[in-house]
Amino acid sequence: MKAIDALLELLNRVGACQGKAVFVNDEELLQWPKAATKAMKSQRLIVKAQPASSAVCQGCENNCVMPVYSLSATTGITSSFIVCDKRHDINRVPIPAERLTQWQCNADLVCRFISTSLALRQTVKKTDNGRWEIGMVSGDKRSQMLCLEVSGTLTLIAGGSKIPLAECIEFQEGAYLIDAAQIRQLVDSATTADNRYTQSSTRREARKLDTQTMYESWQKEYRTLRKKRPGMSDVWYSQQLAKMDIAQGRDAETIRKRMKK
Repeated sequence: MKAIDALLELLNRVGACQGKAVFVNDEELLQWPKAATKAMKSQRLIVKAQPASSAVCQGCENNCVMPVYSLSATTGITSSFIVCDKRHDINRVPIPAERLTQWQCNADLVCRFISTSLALRQTVKKTDNGRWEIGMVSGDKRSQMLCLEVSGTLTLIAGGSKIPLAECIEFQEGAYLIDAAQIRQLVDSATTADNRYTQSSTRREARKLDTQTMYESWQKEYRTLRKKRPGMSDVWYSQQLAKMDIAQGRDAETIRKRMKK
């Protein structure tokens, strides 16, 4: 098994569980490449979870799932075991610690890994339609919100374009990463856009006009104040403007920079 195969296996489980947490124990991690488990832990693709409260009993061939009991000895060493209630000739079955120590992965952790790999602002959140918003990505032609869709498999979505997450992941120099070039192509290939994230030129121009009107109101009031209280410092004038409704929540320093034409 290669390092990339280990992560793809983990992601397949997350997809199959509809983004809910999936667990792997230390015993399974020992079967994966050391470089893979080291990268998963350091990049927080897997995080430590509570020890397993049940385990498969290996006392006989039935492989029953049974509750685990733990006792701490005076030496500080904890021993864990299963009490078999199916057969009279077995009783306690020891459980190694590596079978109880477990790690978890879920859709939220996957999204945060993607966001970090692409150096996006951390805006990860689940939406009502079962998708996870990861962050805004800019291509050569446009910008789009990058989302993760979980429906049996993990799929990256930008506008109307989709690509399986598995096709975008690489393992290089001991770390997992997302192919940024493929993501930019995904964004640029989007034939439709989500109006919640894509700004129209009309809205942009309207905001520019609103901002310019606000600046002009500052400039007008600044001239009025200078007539009423001549000789005061620009800092004083800006502080007075910041107390007025026309400031619209801006601080005095921002106003000072814009109150003169």
